[in-house]
Formats: sequence, structure tokens, C-alpha cells
Amino acid sequence: MAKKTEATVESKLRALYDLQLIDSRIDEIISLRGELPLEVEDLENEIADLNSRSEKIKAEIDEGEKGITDQKQIIENAKELLKKYEDKLKNVRNNREYNSIVKEQEYQDLESQLAEKKIKEYKQDIEQKQERLTSVNEKIEERSLHLNSKKGELDEILKETHKEEDLLQKKSTEFEKGIEERLVTAYKRIRESVKNGLAIVPIERGASGGSYFSIPPQVQLEIASRNKIIMDEHSGRILVDAELAKEEQEKIQKLVGG
Repeated sequence: MAKKTEATVESKLRALYDLQLIDSRIDEIISLRGELPLEVEDLENEIADLNSRSEKIKAEIDEGEKGITDQKQIIENAKELLKKYEDKLKNVRNNREYNSIVKEQEYQDLESQLAEKKIKEYKQDIEQKQERLTSVNEKIEERSLHLNSKKGELDEILKETHKEEDLLQKKSTEFEKGIEERLVTAYKRIRESVKNGLAIVPIERGASGGSYFSIPPQVQLEIASRNKIIMDEHSGRILVDAELAKEEQEKIQKLVGG
């Protein structure tokens, strides 16, 4: 079996362009999903935050309800003590004892009034929190519906493209292994530096694919000879001739069952 270093320039160009075709189709599938995975993640995070807020408000309402119960108990205790002091007043023997009981009655009256005031404050606070809770829960419902819709869209796309993407990812890895490491590294570097991820492009109408800059006829002949790897001086992409590109496109189309 021939070593990779003994491969002809043409075979290297074909292998690189095959890899490009496979990776470009993977890019198309990822592009088809678009922002949906991020949108789903953002919605899930937003709903989680809203649920936390809802639970916090519920806990605050429960605390307020407990506060009302505690204050009602204070009022009940005050009533019992006032009744007890009322009975004691019937049996007082001197002014000192009378004044002491009256002071206790006044204190219990104040305790009862303060408890009533706190109950009113608790109720107002609970009412406000109930409104906030309703608003938050409505938002949770609305965002959940939106999330389900986005998940449905994403699941549909994944269902349609899952098998193809898996096959392409395997083929991409497989093809990479058959190419010199330095060429794969250069290919990946170019892919990362250009907007559309096209590191290798065919000549189209005398210019590199997707470019308006024409390529001199002499350079076009060199590219067509497939004797050396030539890069576009404007875009930095590797160039191949249109005939080679067409042949490899048909080959990859059959390979991936497109």
C-alpha cells in the first residue's frame, strides 16, 4: 500500500475537496437548525428562573399566612387576658392593685391593636404577592408553550437530518485520516478564517468560487494540470478546476446517498 506522502497532488486535491463537500453539507444541516438549540436553551433557563421566582413568592405568601395566624393568636390571648383582668377588677382591694390591672388591660389592648395592624399589613402584602405570583405563572405558561413549539421545530429537523449528519460526521473523520496531517491542519485553518467555511473552491467563470477576482489564464492552466496545490491570493482558499469539482461532487453525492 502506498504511503500518504507518495500520493499525487491530484489525489490530495480530490481528497481535500471530498472532505470539503462533506463538511459543507454538515454546515448546511447545522445552519438548518439555526438558532433553535440556543433558543430552546434560553427558554429553558428563563422558565427555570421563573419557576424559582414563583416558588420564592409562594414561600413568602406562606410566611405571610403564618404571620396572620400568629397575630390572630396574639389577639385571642389578649382577649382571654382581658376577660381575666375584668374578673379581677371585681375583687380589687386597693388602688394600687386596681391601677396595676388597668395597666395590664391597656397593654393587652395595645397588643391587640398592634396585632390587628400587622394582620392588615400582612394581608396587603399577600395580595400584592398574589398578583405577582399570577403574573409570573402566566409568564411561565406562555414561555412553556413557546418552548414546546421551538422544541417541536428542533425535534422535527433533528429527526429529518440525524441519520445523514451521523453518516457525514463519520465520513468526515474517515476522510481526514486519509489525508496528510499538515494538509488537514491547513484546511481547517482556512475554514475557520473564512465566513462560509469553504477552504477549497472550484474556478467558476474565470474566478475562484464566490469571488469577484479573476484568475489569470496561466494560473488557471496550472490549476487544471493538478500538479501543485495553488491558493487564491485574495481569499487564501485552495483552488481546484471545475471538472475535478464536478467529478468529486457526483462521487460524494453517491457515497452519502444524496
